[in-house]
Parts: sequence; C-alpha cells; structure tokens
Amino acid sequence: MSGAGPAPKGESSQALDRGIRLLELLAATSGSAGLTITELAAALGVGRPVVYRLVTTLEQHRLVARAADGRVRLALGISRLASAVTPVVRAEARPVLRELADAVGATAHLTIAEGDEALALVVVEPSWTDVHVAYRSGARHGLDQGAAGRAILAGRAGRSGPVSTDGELQAGAHGLALALAVAGGAGGAQGASDAGPCVEASVGVVSLEPLDARVVGPRLERAAAALRAVIR
Repeated sequence: MSGAGPAPKGESSQALDRGIRLLELLAATSGSAGLTITELAAALGVGRPVVYRLVTTLEQHRLVARAADGRVRLALGISRLASAVTPVVRAEARPVLRELADAVGATAHLTIAEGDEALALVVVEPSWTDVHVAYRSGARHGLDQGAAGRAILAGRAGRSGPVSTDGELQAGAHGLALALAVAGGAGGAQGASDAGPCVEASVGVVSLEPLDARVVGPRLERAAAALRAVIR
C-alpha cells in the first residue's frame, strides 16, 4: 500500500526543535522589529525553504505573523499561551518572595525582561514592618533603571553578584537585585544551566533603608535558586 506515513521520530523532533528556536530568536529581538526569513535561516543554520515551512506552520497556530515588509514577528497566540502560564508562576513564586520580604524587612519582587523594559511580575511586601516601599505588580521601567533592570543587564553581560541602586525609581528608596541567569553560564550560583535559554529575570528587594549586600546578598541567592526552577 502506498501513501505518506508519519514523519520519522528524529525528523519530527528536529522540526520541533527548530520551531522552538525560531520563537526564541524572535522573543530575543529588541522591540517589535522582527527578523527576515534570511536572518532566521542564518541564525538557525538552515536553508530559507526550511524557515518558510516553519513560519507557515507557526502562522497557522497564530504564534508568528509576517508583516507587509516580510519580517517575521511574534503574534498574539504567544500572549495567550503566556497568560495561561503566568498565574502558575505567580503562585509558585509568591511563597519564595514572602520568605525573602519578611527575612529582609523589605518589599521583594520577581522581575522579567520584556523587550527593553523590566516588568515586575510578582511583588510581595513584608508582613511585619510599619513602613515599607509600595510597589505594584505590573509596574514597568527601563532595563537601565533600578536594581531589577540593571541586574538583568548585568546577567546578560555575564556579570554575577548583586546590583544596587539608590533613588533611581523612587526618591529615598534603595534597591538590591540579582540576575536569575548569567549569559554563558558564568557566575556560579547565578549561572544558567546547560538546558538552554531561559527567561531573563531578576529577584530583588527595595527598602527605605540602605541595604547591606553582604547580609542581603546570600538571601537573594537562595531566593534566586528557588525561582529559577519556577520560571524555567
């Protein structure tokens, strides 16, 4: 009996791997410029016909879209998938941040990179202090402002260790943050695993009192270790 059967397992896995890598490439592109078919082919190390097939399949699932100029961008289907995952991440991250906030007596936060901005995904205020910094989930600011964003940039550049700022986002506030992953797997406890790319994020605290990195740093490292498992 003739007729096309299912694709060999290895071939199917390779196509899936390429599709995921393509989405990761688009997610890592600054802003919404997108990438051309040629750029995607070069980055993936495959021919343009392969990329055309991948893009066509991903378009059918509304995960990517091609603009009038031919550039490929992430589509709204990605947001739908992300919105389903976010509540799970928030629920699992909250106890970690609660422990950190109460231990330090400062507002704790998990922040992720979205394009050129830092997004406060989860924020937990300390339960026992009379006065603390008010900080809301969903707040955004540039990656080059505040300890949370600067820590993400430090991790991207392969630098480990806590990053501190004073009064950058709010007068009188002191921030200390640590990247959850460091480019190239550098940085010991902050290093990325060999499992592949992960979300660019940081964990930090913000306080009305100066923060001693020697005291708070180890607590950030413990929180970072727990949060890495949550966001991968």
